[in-house]
Amino acid sequence: MTDRIRLPRSRRFLGSTLVVTAGAAALTGCTAAVPLEPAPQAASTACADVVVHLPTSVAGQAERETNAQGTGAWGDPATVLLHCGVDIPGPTTLPCVNINGVDWINDDSDAPRIRITTYGRTPAVEVVVDTTKVSWSTAAVDLAGTAKVIPQSKACTSIDDLQLPSDAATPPVTLAPTAPAPH
Repeated sequence: MTDRIRLPRSRRFLGSTLVVTAGAAALTGCTAAVPLEPAPQAASTACADVVVHLPTSVAGQAERETNAQGTGAWGDPATVLLHCGVDIPGPTTLPCVNINGVDWINDDSDAPRIRITTYGRTPAVEVVVDTTKVSWSTAAVDLAGTAKVIPQSKACTSIDDLQLPSDAATPPVTLAPTAPAPH
């Protein structure tokens, strides 16, 4: 019979817990969380609802863990970044497109990174897409269901949506007579 050293039960439990934890870490790939900053209204209940509804993939990119409240990321390296709780956009001359029932303001000033922000929803959701890797419109399609959890209160309009008076209804312009020039 060989002599065995018997560890106390608490140490055996700790040892087996470490083995299980190390094994789980090896199976999950140990990828670091994507470092992001939370938006000003990220702690709102609406943003908590958005995060609960984040899809597992966007534009064919797998979901990643983030380190900030009200955020989401997809791709390795991250190619799609979401921030819930950003400032609500006001009137703008930037293009606004409706994709699957969600109005998105499209800002390409930092191309090839495109920033799309929901319009008419409080708080707003902003998505930044690296268009060298994926299409911003595909990301918008995949995230429309998530953005819809925040009710829409306004919609984008264009010049075609405005009701301008017709020429017949416009009163004629009368010019005041001018005084003759002095001699």
